[in-house]
Amino acid sequence: MKEIATQLGLSPRTLETYKARAMDKLGLQSRADLIRYAVLCGWLGDGRAR
Repeated sequence: MKEIATQLGLSPRTLETYKARAMDKLGLQSRADLIRYAVLCGWLGDGRAR
């Protein structure tokens, strides 16, 4: 999380807050749920949307 926050120019705490808010709005319960959602949306992998 720290490395991602640095790349985005954010503090790790801010990034955690954004993640928590997004998960709440999407109704996701765990980090695994969030990763599954990202894969289904095409946000991970080769960069091409599905």
